[in-house]
Amino acid sequence: MQSRFPPGSTAYAKDGRSYIVEEVADGIVYCATAGGAETEFPENKLLSAAEWEAKTKVGLQREVSYPRLQQSRHFLPAGESVDVAGAERMLLRAEGGAPGLLDFVAFVVAKRILAERKEEDLVETLSIRKCRAMFDVAPPSVRARLLAQLLGARTDALVSAGGLGENLLKAMVAQGLAPLQAEYEAFQDRPHR
Repeated sequence: MQSRFPPGSTAYAKDGRSYIVEEVADGIVYCATAGGAETEFPENKLLSAAEWEAKTKVGLQREVSYPRLQQSRHFLPAGESVDVAGAERMLLRAEGGAPGLLDFVAFVVAKRILAERKEEDLVETLSIRKCRAMFDVAPPSVRARLLAQLLGARTDALVSAGGLGENLLKAMVAQGLAPLQAEYEAFQDRPHR
């Protein structure tokens, strides 16, 4: 039976440190670091080079994108002079009038960022829950701007509509979502993981 760790191969600890395998005996892998220090591990605590590559490839596709998305220019304040309380009120009313609207905005913004970075292949791995969490930590003025951009409206007009009443805001949301209706309905069927 061939060992997962032949002598001279690279083994990886769960924290990512690599070791050169010297010998395997009785379920113990005897290794050396690149600096020459000798150490030993139980065989089940190490990953082979192929196992490590498979693990990190999946991890990179799913995890690295969220911090990078959050650092995008889309989530940075753009000098909006919007009433913070008014923006919060408008966002609450918009979500109440169109359930899932802010989830949709967060997801579409994340998709657009990935498209700008030519990483469209990662769209299928996006988590709506994580996109929404990223959206929710942005300042209210940024969230209001992102919603306004999606709806094709001016940010200040949308925030004002939120203060004037729900009917005006609902009308603006409905009008802005009209060109995106098919995408919005398809989004509603997507699992919210």
